[in-house]
Amino acid sequence: ESVYEAQLAESVARGNRWEVPPVLETLKKKAKKRGLWNLFLPEFSGITQREYATISEVLGRNLWVAEVLNCQFPDTGNMETLHLFGTQEQKATWLRPLLEGEIRSSFVMTEPGVASSDAVQISTAIERVGDFYEITGEKWWISGAGDPRCKVFLVFGRTDTSGKLPRHRRHSVILVPADAPGITIGKPMTAFGYDDHPYGHMEVKFDRVRVPCSNLLLDEGAGFKIAQARLGPGRLHHCMRTIGVCERTIEFLMERLTTRTVKGGTKMANLGVRRAELADARIALDQARLLVLHAAHRIDAVGSKNAREAIAEAKVAVPNVVLEIIDRAMQVHGGVGLSHQFPLAKYYMRVRTVRFMDGPCDVHRETIARLQLRNYQAKKASL
Repeated sequence: ESVYEAQLAESVARGNRWEVPPVLETLKKKAKKRGLWNLFLPEFSGITQREYATISEVLGRNLWVAEVLNCQFPDTGNMETLHLFGTQEQKATWLRPLLEGEIRSSFVMTEPGVASSDAVQISTAIERVGDFYEITGEKWWISGAGDPRCKVFLVFGRTDTSGKLPRHRRHSVILVPADAPGITIGKPMTAFGYDDHPYGHMEVKFDRVRVPCSNLLLDEGAGFKIAQARLGPGRLHHCMRTIGVCERTIEFLMERLTTRTVKGGTKMANLGVRRAELADARIALDQARLLVLHAAHRIDAVGSKNAREAIAEAKVAVPNVVLEIIDRAMQVHGGVGLSHQFPLAKYYMRVRTVRFMDGPCDVHRETIARLQLRNYQAKKASL
């Protein structure tokens, strides 16, 4: 971890904040040699989502280490998408190097001009022109697009402009090489002052970018089907890693409590209010973990579509619980807890963004309420 941070700082000092620390590739080779690779995909790893949840929690203790095992977002979701919906040609061109950890990718969906949590509003045009599709539009918060290893975009856009098709059949997903003419990578978006280098969440513009029709995933109008298949497990993976962030936060909290003294030489760990806060943090985190494990079990048992209520519950609860615990730890650390010299502020930034990633908490609350009412009405009607 210290080597990674030192190499990253050296890159920034040289004026290249988007250079990936070399130690990452060294660690990836070691992990692959030991068979610790692509653990998120049951078809390749042979482990269940329930088992992966425990592993992912450990990976989440560090914000970049998931890539050592090729289990980093957004590539995990993109690899799952290509595995499920890609043609043999698409898999050979893009899935194989992604599975090998040779390249990175981005899922390109969010737009500045619309409420992108309501995907029917996505306006980027994917227009058929002879044997090509032409893509025009503006996107932002595109995770991973700042990484020099990012070689392919999975672009979510509108293929039907007639308005005659059902709302959920108007959009599609298409594969676009990151170096295609007409693409402009703009400035990185920042969250609380962090630009998340060397990966970034970028502004990306498409100006009449042309790709062959064979780059379309599945078929026209399949965008929602693809997005939901991709986002279900991805939402839970964020929660799994967030549990790991929180475990490390509690460790920082306990270290502070047991080493700092207050007036009269009393250690903070001996103050009743701080002990109560620590106990509350442990209780809340263990409850949140159980929601994650339950959702993972549901995916294994009935698939991500039928597990959507359990996934939504975890997606709402986990970041909110963890944010409160990080905030508590920051308060105990005083000014340093807010600084860039200590990891808690970055943890807070990352977990706060989880409340937006793969759909905001508000949308997931609506999903839970809708499914609860549907089940209640069905039971009532059967009496």
